[in-house]
Amino acid sequence: MKKKKILGNVGTFFLFGGPSIFAFAAVVIIPFFVGLYLTFTNWDVRTANSELIGFANYFEVFNDKVFWGQLWFTLKYVFFTVLIANGVAFFIALALTAGAKGEQWLRTGFFTPNLIGGIVLGYLWQTLFSQVLPYLGSKYGWSLFASSWLTETNTAFWALVIATSWQLIGYLMIIYIAGFSGVPNDVLEAASIDGADRSSIIRKIILPLSIPATVICIFISISRSFLTYDINLALTKGGPFNSTELATYHIVQKAFLSNQYGIGQAEAVVLFAVVALIALTQSYLLKKLEVES
Repeated sequence: MKKKKILGNVGTFFLFGGPSIFAFAAVVIIPFFVGLYLTFTNWDVRTANSELIGFANYFEVFNDKVFWGQLWFTLKYVFFTVLIANGVAFFIALALTAGAKGEQWLRTGFFTPNLIGGIVLGYLWQTLFSQVLPYLGSKYGWSLFASSWLTETNTAFWALVIATSWQLIGYLMIIYIAGFSGVPNDVLEAASIDGADRSSIIRKIILPLSIPATVICIFISISRSFLTYDINLALTKGGPFNSTELATYHIVQKAFLSNQYGIGQAEAVVLFAVVALIALTQSYLLKKLEVES
């Protein structure tokens, strides 16, 4: 009977969990190990011929100054994107949990940009930065928008940060709202009765008790920012003068346009290691700040 029960449980598990496991393995696990294997080959995309060359691709990666320069640019881009997206999402979530009318409609409105594909979103912001804002700048004398932001290195960087943050804010806002809903009302009421003002309640009660939501939001924003490609392609195409090429953009160019797939895949593995290290480190450090309500 016990053996039959175990077999029944195993069968039930594979019946309901099998399709998900198969899909995850087919889309994530198998491609990851195949890609890892290809980093040790000189695989040619056009002929599909390859031979093992050991760590030669990794040596090429560590000698590629362009890649490391773009990785540093990506780190700056991720830092400001994560900071802006999480900061704005946090305060929007606070405003939309205050009990005002129309909160549900506003939540839907703020979440909508997350549903727009990166390519479409990139072209929307490209039109805004290259045509709409310069027109308004010349009409009303706004020096900040006198010319297209996409034609200068510094402003193109901020255009990329703003476009990505705009897409992320709505999604992060939903997670913060879920985190705020877990803060006990009796704790907030007790703080108000004791004379705590709104800023003190946010700093000393809401923020510490919503650390789990913060950990998730920062983890998601870090991983998604590091893997940005479509917005980079549609908005700036790496310009001007290749000054806004993110690491993912460089990897795709190296692998498919330069037909150096092994080197490109090795760069992707290095990027994966950097993302994993940063994301897991921030999760560990922030989880230590969690408090019990």
